[in-house]
Amino acid sequence: MIVRVMGEGQYEVDAEVAKGLNELDEQAAAALQAGDAERLAELLRRMAEAVRMNGARLPDEDLSPSEAIVPPDDLSLEEARELFE
Repeated sequence: MIVRVMGEGQYEVDAEVAKGLNELDEQAAAALQAGDAERLAELLRRMAEAVRMNGARLPDEDLSPSEAIVPPDDLSLEEARELFE
């Protein structure tokens, strides 16, 4: 699976990492729904870190489509709502 970390680049991650990202994504959606900006930021940080630590960075010239996107952790609740829609 190819994951884009916004502002950084793309990484290829295996199925186990993708599964963990899906779990964190569900928690991030719940934090967004609850209006918990701090929890959302923490989950986005954890997602980006999981991708960086466990993924293989793709060259910048690789134009493969991303199957998932991890937004920056300084995303506002309003910006996050727009992205999650």
